[in-house]
Amino acid sequence: MKNNWKKTIKIGKFTIGKNHPSFVIAEGGINHNGDVRLAKKLIDAAVDANANAIKFQTFITNRIISKNFSPQVFKIIKKYELSPEDFGELKDHSMKRDIIFCSTPFDTTSCDLLTKLHVPLYKIGSGDLDNIPLITHASKKKKPILLSTGMSTNQDIAEALRSVAPHNKEIALLHCTSIYPANFNEVNLNQISSLREKFNILVGYSDHTLGFEVSLAAVCLGACIIEKHLTLDNNMKGPDHKTSLNPSDFKTMVKKIRNIEESFGSYHKQVLQRELDIRKAARRSIISIQDIPKGKTIDNTNVDILRPAGGIKPKYFGKVLGKEAKTTIKEGSLLQWNMLS
Repeated sequence: MKNNWKKTIKIGKFTIGKNHPSFVIAEGGINHNGDVRLAKKLIDAAVDANANAIKFQTFITNRIISKNFSPQVFKIIKKYELSPEDFGELKDHSMKRDIIFCSTPFDTTSCDLLTKLHVPLYKIGSGDLDNIPLITHASKKKKPILLSTGMSTNQDIAEALRSVAPHNKEIALLHCTSIYPANFNEVNLNQISSLREKFNILVGYSDHTLGFEVSLAAVCLGACIIEKHLTLDNNMKGPDHKTSLNPSDFKTMVKKIRNIEESFGSYHKQVLQRELDIRKAARRSIISIQDIPKGKTIDNTNVDILRPAGGIKPKYFGKVLGKEAKTTIKEGSLLQWNMLS
């Protein structure tokens, strides 16, 4: 698919793209258990963990599931539904705590609510990858779109992107395995580079594995966004708590991500300033291993290639052999060209 997708996306003070730090989203999701007070604590935990953004899920239960399908499931989902006023409070609290506030809209009405709250981006969950009306509606808001790709094929993704293309060029795909938790052999992190190459687009990773080592690996593979569930307590009741990171582990993950990114460094190979002393000690040069009288021929019996560096480099050993000492060379001397004739 040939589209001029943006190579960088600006979210508040952050830039998403190659050679920029990964944009780390703390997925609060429904881990507030329907309590706006807990949701605010999730925001505080995300701030403390140094996440770039906190994300929730915005929905009207009767707009996402038929009550006739399963009244029991409907009742459970309804329990986690927050009101528009709740989301207004969460947006305000996020602004006070200086963290990006965003959410996943599950219906067009919820998308419009988020628009009124001036969210800087829209995340479309994997379950709605084929919900073209919702994707199109969100795309027309002219805000960046994060499109999660769990349970999909490349054809599914291409169809979703075609619905975005006429309206919005700021989009990133999130590679995702929609299993909770996903096993390591179900993650397929190679899809990060595959999606990037196939669609010529920014690609991040939405992690549903236990722990966070897969998120670290995703960063190493070039994921420009990391989304990971955050909970206040893994022992709380609810569908996502046990597969989420607690605040302490989330903070550790972010720190390790930043350490990894710092280690990427430069594309240009060069000797670092702090390597200079080590290079002098670890590299070798041609050194006399006995006193060499003036006029004596240099051969394998009176010189060797030894540490430290500073004398004639080892690569010239063949050229040194056969030359004569211009002056007496004491044992242990680092040979220099002006010593030889």
